[in-house]
Amino acid sequence: MKKIKISAVSYLNTKPFILGLKEKGVDQLINLSLDMPALCAKKLVDGEVDLGLVPVAVIPHIETPHIISDFCIGTTGEVRTVAVFATQPLNKLKRIYLDYQSRTSVELLRILLEKHWGMSPELIPAEAGYEQVIGGDTGGLVIGDRAIDLKDKYPFFYDLGSAWKEMTNLPFVFAAWVSNKPLPTEFVQTFNSALQYGIDHISLAITQLQPDYPTFSVQEYFTKYISYSLDAPKKQALTLFLENLKTMRNYSNQEIVFS
Repeated sequence: MKKIKISAVSYLNTKPFILGLKEKGVDQLINLSLDMPALCAKKLVDGEVDLGLVPVAVIPHIETPHIISDFCIGTTGEVRTVAVFATQPLNKLKRIYLDYQSRTSVELLRILLEKHWGMSPELIPAEAGYEQVIGGDTGGLVIGDRAIDLKDKYPFFYDLGSAWKEMTNLPFVFAAWVSNKPLPTEFVQTFNSALQYGIDHISLAITQLQPDYPTFSVQEYFTKYISYSLDAPKKQALTLFLENLKTMRNYSNQEIVFS
């Protein structure tokens, strides 16, 4: 069988999935690349891969999106690694840098600024190193592993998962396993079984990874801040997010197939 091409987010929160794929031998059935979220999205849209753990904001750009798994990168409230960092309160900020590695988080921030916080600072597409120029009346949206050590460096921290929960009383989905075409049923079943194994053995991933994060609790992150099941409330939240996105961006209606 031809190997399925897959791109997955390279951040710490993806590692339990990667563990499952390797432990169950699924890594032998696929060509897997680990990329920053924006590149995962681009590869899937451009047809360079068949399947991706991609930022959900890319879904409207995929002609026939299929969500092939009941697993995701989500949160039920505070997510810890998707936030606006600043030296002044949010209502004092005139500018916010937008993380260049992100897509979903940038769109989520736009929605929250308009509908939750009622603010309209200038939003600036950022380049590498922008974290070093956050200060004064300029904040920065930072996502992923680079956000881990920033909470203690800035007096103001606005967690986007928490803000979404405050606004909607729903969890949030940052990334989902999306294909751009139907995939063989047998592969989807095998793939999901491997993901399940990774989540069931998350303690093994924690043991392997904790030495690389001496000042950060991987266990707390995986079990308190990240929620991996794409359950009914998260599907509701995903639908609501995409509806907001379509309204703000004037996208056409897009039907998602949950395989």
